[in-house]
Amino acid sequence: MTKAERTKKFIIEQAAPIYNEKGVAGTNVDDILEATKLTKGAIYSHFKNKDDLSTQVTDYLLAKITFGTDQAISKGKTAKEKIFAYLDFNTRPLETYIKGGCPIFNLAVEADDNNACIKSKVRERLLDSQEYFASILRDGIKDGEFSSMLDPEAFAFRMYASIEGGMVICRAMDNEAPMRVLIDGLKNELHRYSS
Repeated sequence: MTKAERTKKFIIEQAAPIYNEKGVAGTNVDDILEATKLTKGAIYSHFKNKDDLSTQVTDYLLAKITFGTDQAISKGKTAKEKIFAYLDFNTRPLETYIKGGCPIFNLAVEADDNNACIKSKVRERLLDSQEYFASILRDGIKDGEFSSMLDPEAFAFRMYASIEGGMVICRAMDNEAPMRVLIDGLKNELHRYSS
């Protein structure tokens, strides 16, 4: 990796938590300058403009949360263990894998009407995540782990939407207890489909 590539990577890594906490619109170049201790010229020698930086930080945040989720899920051997590992990965909404909460939700809310490029990236990640969870559940049905009464797509959507929404609500209330109740409920629901 060249020095320029290392500097660009450093800028993105330092900007990511700021973007995740303040949002794209709420983050300004001064925030990045303070975090990196670089000059404006140094920042813009690596990025065309703030939109370019925002897009690359979005890619980084989405890749990082995907990696964390995949690492958690990979600890499970069965479909149920994989789903439970994902749920357990989200039990601490006040101490999230990425500082500031889940970037998927954070970016989705902000980009909904304001940034078509970021909205498209988040949409793709949301759809991929739901399909991934549904495929795990379909494998569980195929392997006889779950009853065919389980609707993989519906449960995957409900689970994913519940976790993302629960994270935001718990962070707003500064209380993790409701997330544990939510996760226990989702686990119990999935247990009912166990063969």
